[in-house]
Amino acid sequence: MALAEQDNNTETIEDAPVVTVTDTAAGIIRKLLQEREIPNYVLRVFVAGGGCSGMQYGMRFEEAPQEFDKVVEVDGVRLVIDPTSMMYLQGAVIDYVDNLMGGGFRIDNPNAVSTCGCGHSFRTGDDAAAEDDACASGNCGCSH
Repeated sequence: MALAEQDNNTETIEDAPVVTVTDTAAGIIRKLLQEREIPNYVLRVFVAGGGCSGMQYGMRFEEAPQEFDKVVEVDGVRLVIDPTSMMYLQGAVIDYVDNLMGGGFRIDNPNAVSTCGCGHSFRTGDDAAAEDDACASGNCGCSH
């Protein structure tokens, strides 16, 4: 994997990206950028503590990458990922799924050893709270 350093201390991932975005997800992101009239914004994908499995995914539009962000560009869509989140998202595939229960982004994460029923939170093998997984005990607070 080749990394090219940009002037603003962000890195653009070329060739084999560490995060993959499906054509469907890229199309939805482009559509959202157009609808919100923010065509030059980036989509931040991140991992934060919380959720019923210990870690949860998040996404939000931002004006520009921050220092040290990894930038993944797919079909004219730019995703940015901070270094801490990148540790958890390495090798993940971001897709958009639309079914009878509703549509939404789905992250297929090879680093997750278990996920919540809603698919919005997960835990890794390194999570200290793995024994206390609320979803495993049937107490998942997912509203999805």
